[in-house]
Amino acid sequence: MIDHPSRTPDEINVTEATTVPAAQYVRMSTEHQKYSTENQADAIRSYAERHGMEVVRTYSDAGKSGLKIEGRDGLRQLIDDVEQGTTEFDVILVYDISRWGRFQDADESAYYEYICRRQGVSVHYCAEQFDNDGSPVSTIVKGVKRAMAGEYSRELSAKVFAGQCRLIELGFRQGGMAGYGLRRMRIDQEGVPQGVLQFGEHKSLQTDRVILVLGPDEEVETVRWMYRQFVDGEKVESEIAASLNEKGITTDLDRPWTRGTVHQILTNEKYIGNNVYNRRSFKLKKKRVENEPEMWIRSDGVFEAAVDAQLFFTAQGIIRERNRRFSEEDMLERLKRLFEQHGYLSGLIIDEADSMPSSGSYQRRFGSLIRAYELIGFKPDRDYRYIEINRKLRQMHGRVVSDTIGAIEGLGGTVSRNPITDLLTINGEFSTSIVIARCQQTPAGSLRWKIRLDTGLAPDITVALRMDRTNETPLDYYLLPLFEMTTDRVRLAEDNGLMLDAFRFDSLDFFFAMAERVKIMEIAL
Repeated sequence: MIDHPSRTPDEINVTEATTVPAAQYVRMSTEHQKYSTENQADAIRSYAERHGMEVVRTYSDAGKSGLKIEGRDGLRQLIDDVEQGTTEFDVILVYDISRWGRFQDADESAYYEYICRRQGVSVHYCAEQFDNDGSPVSTIVKGVKRAMAGEYSRELSAKVFAGQCRLIELGFRQGGMAGYGLRRMRIDQEGVPQGVLQFGEHKSLQTDRVILVLGPDEEVETVRWMYRQFVDGEKVESEIAASLNEKGITTDLDRPWTRGTVHQILTNEKYIGNNVYNRRSFKLKKKRVENEPEMWIRSDGVFEAAVDAQLFFTAQGIIRERNRRFSEEDMLERLKRLFEQHGYLSGLIIDEADSMPSSGSYQRRFGSLIRAYELIGFKPDRDYRYIEINRKLRQMHGRVVSDTIGAIEGLGGTVSRNPITDLLTINGEFSTSIVIARCQQTPAGSLRWKIRLDTGLAPDITVALRMDRTNETPLDYYLLPLFEMTTDRVRLAEDNGLMLDAFRFDSLDFFFAMAERVKIMEIAL
């Protein structure tokens, strides 16, 4: 620990023979801000000269939100260096309180400052009209300023959301991929088309907008064919996917069709020209939530429809009827009839059968498919659960990758996806590979997971979804950096110690924060 006391600006004598070594911390939320880190550094330099200080170290967070410390490597490194007590500086210079952070809990901002002060390193806010000397007045002013900084972010979030909702109502697209059969068209402020945006491209002018338009004729006709097969041909999604794959038709991501990708097309209102927003919320870095339909923001008929509305809603009625809640007795009776019809059962047979709940519904209701099989007297020759699970996880992987791309683009980031390897390059800064780890149970009842790392691709970060006991939903997430991995396989137990569990997260919020780019220019520091 540094053995000298914290000093305030008034206590620093500019006539001293030696100057006081200082570190500066600069931050901006977006590269398009009015005030850049260079502007902050200039102001800090002037402050240092007036008070007999010399900046010997710089910590910087460029393009980082101030709502949380996660993702702010500069501030985290600063705090870590101070706590270790090996710093070569005596004070920390920050432009103002908001640059330290717009934390939603003002106590969090105070806590990080307290860590520094406890180690004998004082924090100076160079552009504030008060001295951070620990006096009652400065303490009160700081508390107010911190609350104001947090409130600014809340107000900005509300304004951004209101603006996005208004744009949705006007018929403009807000983030996300267009989807098969559709394309994103950039238009100027007069509504004049400026060209189709290719995969990974974004509009460059703030006044431009994006709408959805019909894609190539062959893709549009394929979408309509899917609906006709589902409604008139009484085909289920997996059968439609199989037919498409047999014809050599691939998705918009140049991947084979699955039941999930077909189902997504059959249920998305954008194919009848509707613009729907706010199905999920992720405001101010808080938990991502699924919103009820009454909270959705929508504008109907704003895009050219790829599918007739009557055909679309007929499909929705079929899906609702198929997914209506069955009693356990009804589910088992239907499963028994299906067994008698085929003489065998599997998840694939269940999912492809008409008027049947999905195999996932049986797993959720009875704990597992095997348990449901036992209740109707079916005993498989061998345990095929891992085959069905792996098939479902392969389908899930495509959805997870697509959802991740959509979430990052919705936050203002950019994603480039390799169609062959699924390697994602985010904001042109780092690469990511997404893997799903199946949960396996040992004879003793313990849970185990095996994660295979794509060492040949050498992604900077491997995002590993660890599935729960039923392999239905993610249990948690591991963000594994390449430089920490010494093998191509990682074996996980329920508890793995600090070396591995330090990379464990309950959600992908931290990962999304790493990729976030603020879309609206801040008008003040």
